[in-house]
Amino acid sequence: MSVNIPSNPVPSSASRFQVHVINEGHGNDAAVSDSADPPHYEETSFGDEAQNRLRISFRPGNQECYDNFLQTGETAKTDTTYHAYDSHTNTYYLQTFGHNTMDAVPKIEYYRNTGSVSGPKVNRPSLLEIHEQLAKNVTVAPGSADRVANGEGMPGEEQAEAKEEDMAGVVKFGWVKGVLVRCMLNIWGVMLFIRLSWIVGEAGIGLGVLIILLSTMVTSITGLSTSAIATNGFVRGGGAYYLISRSLGPEFGGSIGLIFAFANAVAVAMYVVGFAETVVDLLKESDSMMVDPTNDIRIIGSITVVILLGISVAGMEWEAKAQVILLVILLIAIANFFIGTVIPSNNEKKSRGFFNYQASIFAENFGPSFTKGEGFFSVFAIFFPAATGILAGANISGDLEDPQDAIPRGTMLAIFITTVAYIGVAICVAACVVRDATGSMNDTIVSGMNCNGSAACGLGYDFSRCQHEPCQYGLMNNFQVMSMVSGFGPLITAGIFSATLSSALASLVSAPKVFQALCKDNIFKGLQFFAKGYGKNNEPLRGYFLTFVIAMAFILIAELNVIAPIISNFFLASYALINFSCFHASYAKSPGWRPAYGIYNMWVSLFGAILCCAVMFVINWWAAVITYVIELFLYIYVTYKKPDVNWGSSTQALSYVSALDNALELTTVEDHVKNFRPQCIVLTGGPMTRPALLDITHAFTKNSGLCICCEVFVGPRKLCVKEMNSGMAKKQAWLIKNKIKAFYAAVAADCFRDGVRSLLQASGLGRMKPNTLVIGYKKNWRKAPLSELENYVGIIHDAFDFEIGVVIVRISQGFDISPVLQVQDELEKLEQERLALEAAIKDNECEEGKGGIRGLFKKAGKLNITKPAPKKDGNISTIQSMHVGEFNQKLVEASAQFKKKQGKGTIDVWWLFDDGGLTLLIPYILTLRKKWKDCKLRIYVGGKINRIEEEKISMASLLSKFRIKFADIHIIGDINIKPNKESWKVFEEMIEPYRLHESHKDLTTAEKLKRESPWKITDAELEGVKEKSYRQVRLNELLQEHSRAANLIVLSLPVARKGSISDLLYMAWLEILTKNLPPVLLVRGNHKNVLTFYS
Repeated sequence: MSVNIPSNPVPSSASRFQVHVINEGHGNDAAVSDSADPPHYEETSFGDEAQNRLRISFRPGNQECYDNFLQTGETAKTDTTYHAYDSHTNTYYLQTFGHNTMDAVPKIEYYRNTGSVSGPKVNRPSLLEIHEQLAKNVTVAPGSADRVANGEGMPGEEQAEAKEEDMAGVVKFGWVKGVLVRCMLNIWGVMLFIRLSWIVGEAGIGLGVLIILLSTMVTSITGLSTSAIATNGFVRGGGAYYLISRSLGPEFGGSIGLIFAFANAVAVAMYVVGFAETVVDLLKESDSMMVDPTNDIRIIGSITVVILLGISVAGMEWEAKAQVILLVILLIAIANFFIGTVIPSNNEKKSRGFFNYQASIFAENFGPSFTKGEGFFSVFAIFFPAATGILAGANISGDLEDPQDAIPRGTMLAIFITTVAYIGVAICVAACVVRDATGSMNDTIVSGMNCNGSAACGLGYDFSRCQHEPCQYGLMNNFQVMSMVSGFGPLITAGIFSATLSSALASLVSAPKVFQALCKDNIFKGLQFFAKGYGKNNEPLRGYFLTFVIAMAFILIAELNVIAPIISNFFLASYALINFSCFHASYAKSPGWRPAYGIYNMWVSLFGAILCCAVMFVINWWAAVITYVIELFLYIYVTYKKPDVNWGSSTQALSYVSALDNALELTTVEDHVKNFRPQCIVLTGGPMTRPALLDITHAFTKNSGLCICCEVFVGPRKLCVKEMNSGMAKKQAWLIKNKIKAFYAAVAADCFRDGVRSLLQASGLGRMKPNTLVIGYKKNWRKAPLSELENYVGIIHDAFDFEIGVVIVRISQGFDISPVLQVQDELEKLEQERLALEAAIKDNECEEGKGGIRGLFKKAGKLNITKPAPKKDGNISTIQSMHVGEFNQKLVEASAQFKKKQGKGTIDVWWLFDDGGLTLLIPYILTLRKKWKDCKLRIYVGGKINRIEEEKISMASLLSKFRIKFADIHIIGDINIKPNKESWKVFEEMIEPYRLHESHKDLTTAEKLKRESPWKITDAELEGVKEKSYRQVRLNELLQEHSRAANLIVLSLPVARKGSISDLLYMAWLEILTKNLPPVLLVRGNHKNVLTFYS
């Protein structure tokens, strides 16, 4: 038996989806079914053959399982509290994969950037939401189940408010009008009509074609690199600047973007002046000069640039129409030339050197004939600017419908077409016109004259006098050869007009577009004014007028011969960086480098970059030097300013690869004592909560060793991991903002000691692993829970077990400034609310009479201004009522004491036990820092009272071999004598609350006390280490006597033998040892040498 049921519309693909229907079981189904039969899995197939209808087959007896199945192919929702996320209910889901689960199917919206103009960004379900157990009994709004099932979102999910930008009226160009037309017009310049004949006359057909091909090779390689970069992701407006900055980073992009925009602006003036000079030549011929040639160029140029500005400001659509018209004129002019070469020449044209196609002329003109001062490279330098202009399409990338398709296709085709045209014109003109001609129709050969063997001589003309005196005609002398050869001369003039005006128009559009993109990125803060766009197309009107001003300034100068080589070099510098960008991105091997345009090679791109740099010097060496100097200055400026952008550049990728390679290479090198440096794990918690601890550590690790700020999150794993992940980036950013060269690392653990143990074992990479643990002194050890105390002392034991040195830092006020940060946060919130309220009141005053006081409260409600709820915690209430400047001022000052420059003073090093030298190395490194350089080292060591001078000499000799400068050495001979009674009494009172006093009890009672309070200090323990206890108390007396005025004390850390010294007794030792002293560093190395006197 079979039933045909219409389904929801399914994808109209040729693939077939097979959905297995599994009986999940109603309550009474089990009784109906035969218990001996296994469950039946029936196939359902739907595809084009079924004409989008779902066919379900089931066996007799199971039909009741489908009673709730709707004709639409969806399950009946009989329960209003149906859980949207549950895909296994009493009904059956027959939906395409990915639509019956909270897991989202791949969609483009998940990969967009925030604020994307091509559509809103949608957040996919987080891993936490998919991984964690779902809450039960969740009631969802009607329709939300469908929304989840269709992969459109989640109930309660905050939807993205960004909407797709209204694209109505926005002008977008395809690859022909947007790229091909622009590139062809920009590449075909006046060089085609007035210089190409001279170039082929100087270099000959062979070398002339080679010059064209060499120029094309440079532009083609650049075009391939541009295509690769442009197809490696979505391309926005900005052209060359956007491609370079997103590939190499803001430093290269910002520097080249500014000079590229400037070059385009000045290029407008160059092209307009070229147009004006042609017009002035026509005025000269007709004797219609207005003032004089120079001023006429200025007048005509100014009028022209105003008209071009009007076309550009009118909109991209008008500008594109003008470009098409100019291209048509240009194509007609080129066709007119080719037609003219086959029209039979008359006597006047023959006298000027034009004889139509002649094999003898082709043969004569094939080789070079350089005049004095000219050579291959000088001619190449003159022609090469004619091949530039390949970025005209890329420069308006923001106005293209599909830049990834349009830029490669249009640019490469434009290079091919223009190259063919250049080669065709060069060969044709050189096959028709001789190099020198007199222009006199009387210079014909009569019978009896000796022919000099030239091609013209064989064709009946004697131009031999051109060898002795200058002639006005021929390829070498007449720049208007193409007008003479063409079928209709004025069309060539129209072509010249078209070439100059189209190039000027393209540059006038390119410069503001590139400049606007540069300003939008805010790399140069002072240029933000020009970032604003107007209208549907976001036209950079301010940039247009700035370009107009620059162009007008250079037009009025009317002397562009000096600036022209610099502008050409600016363009070439852009080409070089585009090629280098492609090479660099490939070389960095970043997985994100996946260009859709695969016809490129990293080494070819590198060759292209080198070639561009070489061509810069060939064209003009001093202009190349100026270009490099300007670019270097801008690069240094941007690097110094460090713009806050992250574009995933290949520079970042290569930095990672280099760091990884260096780290791997480092693992192959054995450690050597000369290269030892403190590499520290610092238990700061959040780095901003204990800044003093971080500052003192950073003082001896900065630029020399590894520093990792570590935090352990203790508590329920789910909450800890969430809190840890949410704060990682913020805390690392805090380190970067405060210029602290350190890393932040965090772990979640069941207890503090376990977390630190994990950090000690797993932190670091290869040879860059921590060798020193830095912790703050636990000031509240007497009030802290026993578990905290056990953890604190336990991590010291763990560090020694892992052969890691330990540094304990103590300052009088402690390190934790969390209460101060809490006050600051509260005050900042109150200040924000106050400012918002003032703004609301001001708005209300402006609209007085319209809404009254009711309107004010309405505005305040919108701004979420509410009265702070009273806190139950009395301490917090007290903190809120106090000004941050009055709250624990000493704590605030103490937290910044190591940021200040330490004045003249001493660092007293009490090197009592040889730990390998770490106790001496750390203070030595401190004296190398700017803040500590005025502090001198004073060394204190223990010795025999009757050998003080000998031991002092011995220590001085050792320090001199270590090359460690010191101010003084003190040998302390009375360390082991008993402390005075007052000091010992203070120690006894300190440990009294923690003593067991079992010796005064009977044996049974004593054993019971030990079982009940194993953490207490027993009399046996105290008696066994009495001499060590005396030593700690006596050392404090000596420290008070000798080092009370020191800037910093570095002291050997006593080691508690595991299982012998209780945690409380050890903390009492540390307390009495460092009590009432300046900042103290208790240091104990891992007893491996960190100092050596061998070279």
